[in-house]
Order: sequence, then C-alpha cells, then structure tokens
Amino acid sequence: IFAILLLVFGASFLGAFEIQLPASWTNRSVEAEGKGGYLGIFFMALTLVLVSFSCTGPLVGIVLVKAASGEILDPVIGMFGFSLSLSIPFVLFALFPNWLNSLPKSGGWLNSIKVVLGLLEIAFAFYYLSKADLIDGTAFLTREMFIAIWIMIFACLTFYLLGFVKFSHDSEVKYLSVSRLSLALITGVYTIYMIPGLWGGPVSLMFGMPPDVMFSESPNGVGNSYYEDNKEDYLLELQEIKQLISEINVVDRSQKLENSSNIKEELRAKRELGPQRIKVFHDYFEGVEYAKLVGKPIVVDFTGYACVNCRQMESNVWSDSKIKNILKGDVVLISLHVDASEKLSESEQYETTLAGKKKKVKTIGDKWMVLQANTYGTNSQPYYVFLNHDEEPLVENANYQDYGTVDLFTDWLDRGLQEFKK
Repeated sequence: IFAILLLVFGASFLGAFEIQLPASWTNRSVEAEGKGGYLGIFFMALTLVLVSFSCTGPLVGIVLVKAASGEILDPVIGMFGFSLSLSIPFVLFALFPNWLNSLPKSGGWLNSIKVVLGLLEIAFAFYYLSKADLIDGTAFLTREMFIAIWIMIFACLTFYLLGFVKFSHDSEVKYLSVSRLSLALITGVYTIYMIPGLWGGPVSLMFGMPPDVMFSESPNGVGNSYYEDNKEDYLLELQEIKQLISEINVVDRSQKLENSSNIKEELRAKRELGPQRIKVFHDYFEGVEYAKLVGKPIVVDFTGYACVNCRQMESNVWSDSKIKNILKGDVVLISLHVDASEKLSESEQYETTLAGKKKKVKTIGDKWMVLQANTYGTNSQPYYVFLNHDEEPLVENANYQDYGTVDLFTDWLDRGLQEFKK
C-alpha cells in the first residue's frame, strides 16, 4: 500500500496528473478569512494548506508513510523541517517586505524540483515494495533487480538535470546553472557507483536499501565458483572434524564419531548463506546444538527482512575483515528474522503474554520476536547476544545505536571470545 501510494505521489510530481482538493473547500475557507481575529488567521492558514496541497501533499505523504511503518526519528525530523521551511519565508517577508520584489516567479525551475522529488519518491516506492516482497518470501525483487531499477531511476534523473529528458510541464533549458550541473554530477556518479552491485560488488552507500545477498540471483557473485567463495568454510569444517576425532576416547571412538558426525552433517546442511556470505542458522535451537558439537560460542542476531539498520550494520560493520573472520570461523551465528511471515504448523502455534498482553504466536517471526522480548526484554533490531553452551550471556547484549561501529563491535566480539575461553 505504501509503495502504491508513493508511486501515485511520484507520478503526480512528474506531471501525469494533479492531486487537488475540491475547489469549494478553498472558496469557503477564503470567505471565512473575513471574520477576523484568531478565527480569520486560522482560515488564512487553512487556505494556504488547501491551495498548496498538490505540491506539499506528496512530501507530507512520505513522512506519514514512515510514521505509519513505526519509525519515529525520521518523521519528527521530516515534519519539523517541512514546517520550518514553510514558515521561515513568511516570517522573513513580514520583517523585510521589500524582499518580496526579488522573489523569483514560479516557472520551469519549480517544476524541475517537483520532477526530482517525483523520481526520488518512485525510488523509495520500490524500497517499500522490496520490504513487502522480502517479508512475504516471494523473492520477485531480487538484489540485482532492485539495484537495476535504482540505476535506471538515477540515470533518468541525471539525464533530466542535464536537459536530455523533458516532461510536458518543463520549460526549455537554455543553459545549465552551476547548482543543476553539480546535482547532475552527484546523481551521475551515484548511478555509476551502483553498477558493480549488479555483479555482487559492495554498495554500502545505498544505506541498506537493497535486499541482502541471500536474495540475490547470484549469491556468490558473477564468475565466482561456490568452492572458491566458501574455501574458508571448508577449511574450518575440516578443522572441526579433526578436533571432534581427537576428543573422542579410543574405546568408543567409532560409535561416537559416527553418531556425532551424522548429527553434525545434518545440522551443517541446514545452514544458509547470510549477510556478507557468512553461513548462518535461521533456527535458534539447531544453532545452539551445532555450537555444542563444534565447541564454539554462539552469537544470536535478532534481525528483520525489512530492517534498514540491520542492513546498515551488515554492510558497514560486518564487512570489516576481522569481524567477518570472527563471525565465519570463531562463533556459530544464528540469524533470527522477527518479521518472517512463514506460518507455523497448528501444533507449533501457541498463545503467550507479551508486554502484559496476550499474543497468538502464528508465524516463525512471531516465535523469534517473543523469544527476544521475553528473554532479553527488548524488541528492537538489530540486537546481538553472545552466549555460552548453557545459553548464558558472556558479555552485555549489543544494539545498533551503541555498537554500530567497527571498533566497538570488534571489541564486543573479542571480549565475548575471551570470556568463552575462560
């Protein structure tokens, strides 16, 4: 719904149609201005809102969409910026009336702003569509498809700013201003920057917008073999097997080795490709059992398919070579998506209490959300827990706000490893 809403707003800004409120509303508001006093001032402000709705409606719509999706900071900043920018001109022109003579007339430059905003709204529409696609598991908007769409949108924006693309309401661009050329250069560079992402390249400046690599058509990157990309995993697994053999007594070695190896192989097969191409478990209990078999500590990653901060953390922090090596080889990583929509079987569904209210646990996402909330007293993502084999925290739990840098997260992992070895 949010995606369709933004597409409609974007198309309106591009000139496909104009969103207008009934003219009778405006006429009645103008008539009421003559009552004077505070009531008259109120209707003067209301008239401004009604007249400017076609331009301001889509902007406010974005903020309302973010607020409705549960975000707090962005809507507050957005509405504050919107109200500030709308009120400052009136205050300045009231203090300095002569400035009104130098105010530029509406024209092509104003339409250019609307077109730029319209294309950006369309880009964000696909972001919301991608979130719905990930949660439902339809996997239509793969990572490559999403990046390709954004490349085309920003390429169109670049060509528009340079004057090669025009819309029906545009005036003729006789020359490029410095500001317009500068913006075109920025969007052009950004377009080129995104292109390697089609072949598995890093695109951290997309700020976690694209789907994760696990939703890619080519998870190992174009031209890379599975073995080459997972060579480190094979070597680590070989070390684990050697360690398992050395720990089993000679008397009952063959029997224990066979049983442990079978269980271990079954669990290892359930790991899937996760962020930064790290193998992860998506089931808490399977991950804990595997960690006990291989003698490694556990890092639980409470995350979400539609969690932007999670993608930011994975893109900007987990990409560090030291952190990636620790998550790959020194711990067992369990990624639990609290917004997974896959239904639990009837026998697995149950009712519990969450934040003092009864909740029906129907999906896998509900299951992990309840686990996080009832065990650790929070429901924010990303949220990281470092556990021993008794499922006890070895260090304090980590969140994105306080541990969202390479140095802080590395220190957190190092302290967890040291506590596990004691």
